[in-house]
Amino acid sequence: MAAVLMMAGCGFMKNSTTNNTTATTPATTATTTTSNTASNAALVAGQGAGNALQALYAQYKVDGKYDYKNLQNIMNTMTLVANCEGLKDNFKNKTYLTEFGKGMIASSLGLVTQNNVQTVTNSLVDMVKNSETLKNAQSQTTQAVQTAATQAQSTASQAATYANTAAQYAGALSTLLGAFGGK
Repeated sequence: MAAVLMMAGCGFMKNSTTNNTTATTPATTATTTTSNTASNAALVAGQGAGNALQALYAQYKVDGKYDYKNLQNIMNTMTLVANCEGLKDNFKNKTYLTEFGKGMIASSLGLVTQNNVQTVTNSLVDMVKNSETLKNAQSQTTQAVQTAATQAQSTASQAATYANTAAQYAGALSTLLGAFGGK
């Protein structure tokens, strides 16, 4: 299920770091060769993926599972998938994969290492290449995001009600609590 949800962001996040890098590249670097640009894009995408993997793993350790309803996990999953978007077209490009792996190693705080980078990269390639699973995951993630938003709205409304109640009783409670003894 976790792998399915990790793929969900592909449909939502078409602006991978490759696209963002191209859009923000200064005019002075326009003469950079295509291979260097692709390598840099792969490195940046790998760094984004490594950051997202590290954040997902940290939360996984806390929860003891991948909680696909956790809004932060959803956001980290979307970030991971957006950064893995370039793997779909470059899964046979050894230079791209090497640079992507270097980026993951550099940014994952020791989670991705030289020993496991190939396995992690292959898992991510498989994740983004599986388009049928992706369609199902997009639907599930959309539903999870909508549910989380509805729950957040309900929780915010309930918190506001509680805050109003606390404000109403603040004076009386302050007097009562002061009766137990002062500072």
